[in-house]
Amino acid sequence: MTKDHGPSIKNDEKYEALRKEGMSKQKAARIANDPNSGKKGGKAEKYEDRNKQDLYNKAKEVGIEGRSKMSKDELINALRNS
Repeated sequence: MTKDHGPSIKNDEKYEALRKEGMSKQKAARIANDPNSGKKGGKAEKYEDRNKQDLYNKAKEVGIEGRSKMSKDELINALRNS
């Protein structure tokens, strides 16, 4: 039985699998909460092509702390490495 991780995790089963693979809590949450994760095709817009507000919103969605003080490049780095 999959543990319920609360409303902040949209796909508990995927989250647990990613954590067992050794991913950080933030990165596992980001992937588990993305409705497009697991879909192939590379259709996601590149971080560099997004504006700072979109990056901020994505960082907020995945729970990156300190995002309000980050530059666009710092947001990109945080999203890629969380």
